[in-house]
Amino acid sequence: MRPITLIAIYFIVWWLVLFAVLPFGVRTQDEEETGRVAGTPGSAPNRPMLVRKALITSVVAAVVVGGVWIAHVRFGVSIDSIARMFGVSAVE
Repeated sequence: MRPITLIAIYFIVWWLVLFAVLPFGVRTQDEEETGRVAGTPGSAPNRPMLVRKALITSVVAAVVVGGVWIAHVRFGVSIDSIARMFGVSAVE
């Protein structure tokens, strides 16, 4: 597997994991007792903790891509082999 392929897979997995992680631990301004910031809706997050979520996302994405790389290098898993498992011909 070429490095550019791993980078592309990492990029896609990173964004997917980010959207899964974003809602964790979010409390809205209405839920907090600190009040609402002027000009924002009450449903806006009080402390979104984006840096922490980006770090968690980076670690989880690296583990997933590492698993994909190991499956490819060590066990020979490829798109063609996955397609054959479902009875689909990937190359025509």
